[in-house]
Amino acid sequence: MIKDLLHQNYCSRLPRLREWYKATTEKLSFPVYSSYDIRDSGFKVSNVDANIYPAGFNNICHQDMDAAVEIMDNYLKSHYGAEVQRVLLVTEEHTQNPYYWDNVAAIRDLIERSGRQIFVGMPSAIQPMDLKSASGKTVHVEAARPQNQALMNFKPQVIISNNDFSNPHEDWAEAWQSQALPINPPRELGWYQRKKSTYFKHYNQLVLEFSEILDLDPFALNVMTDLHSSFDLDDEKSMAELSAKVDAMISKTAIEYKKRDIDAKPVVFVKSNAGTYGMGVVRTESGEELLNWNSKARKKMKASKGGNQVTEVIVQEGIPSRVESDGAVAEPVIYMIGCELAGGFLRTHSDKSATDSLNAPGAVYKRLCVSDLNVGLDHSPLENVYGWSAKLGLIAIGLEAQEMGIPFVNYMKTSCSSHS
Repeated sequence: MIKDLLHQNYCSRLPRLREWYKATTEKLSFPVYSSYDIRDSGFKVSNVDANIYPAGFNNICHQDMDAAVEIMDNYLKSHYGAEVQRVLLVTEEHTQNPYYWDNVAAIRDLIERSGRQIFVGMPSAIQPMDLKSASGKTVHVEAARPQNQALMNFKPQVIISNNDFSNPHEDWAEAWQSQALPINPPRELGWYQRKKSTYFKHYNQLVLEFSEILDLDPFALNVMTDLHSSFDLDDEKSMAELSAKVDAMISKTAIEYKKRDIDAKPVVFVKSNAGTYGMGVVRTESGEELLNWNSKARKKMKASKGGNQVTEVIVQEGIPSRVESDGAVAEPVIYMIGCELAGGFLRTHSDKSATDSLNAPGAVYKRLCVSDLNVGLDHSPLENVYGWSAKLGLIAIGLEAQEMGIPFVNYMKTSCSSHS
């Protein structure tokens, strides 16, 4: 299994890895939190999606959430100073999704337990409201606008966003400009302009550097990705070009498999170049299949959060998952606060195969503590294997923000240290 080789190489080269991690991160800025969907096929381990506005903190195990309190406290102190004690948490506007409010309640509790006060608000809220989560918790939400008298009295010192800004909320941002408050993650990293193709470009480049240190085949960590920048379901030329790119990725994957005697059938994912919640993702095995998409597949590729039109897609190597939980195919999701591993869970789906996307209706989230992964060398701790995939993803986000020229206002840069 590749995880065994990965872990052994990590351990044997740990001093050099730590030096590389510190040097690579010291000039970058990193969001307060992020999450990574990891695929472990047995012959490669890679993250296939990175979310800067994660919405599953309620799925993290209690032990990890307890440890995350100190991690959150350290992040806010090191990047904004100990005097920052009042936090405005800006949420999505999913008033009808009780599971999302369990996530918000978990973030709220995490920040409060770090010794800070918190005010929860929505960009477009007008009246205060009490929203019930799926587990029965109540989240009090108000307008997240500086004109709100209650917010004026609260006097926030930093804004933490859990709204992914698929909608740019430009009027909301303009209202806050005169306040010069730091917003983390920055609104400009929202999905209204962030691109998955940029993220995976940096991720795969980092894999090359990382693999050289480990003396490892980069194929074991990368995820081959191509961009189709003129996507139009109703345009024959666009679809023909996309079909050709799908066939090229299938062929390229088959060649890589043959080189390494991997007995697996290549598949490809066509994904919207922006967005989350598993929307705008379709699995395909050939370009011809894509040209004959049925109405369900076509509708899925048109789906985008906030009703935004999908105009760009990525064509990505499909990585099968060997991970299972109670007989259902699964994938680990790793959460980070700043540079530190903060927890995770297993996303499982009993109706999906090892080569399907699991981020779909019907997914079940199961306990996966980082502490569970931290076992002896002989057992090849997955904290190293999955954790380093997440850390590569974090650096890729930092490079992505740097390339986009996005400032982290009032953010004090510090290098990351690696304890794994």
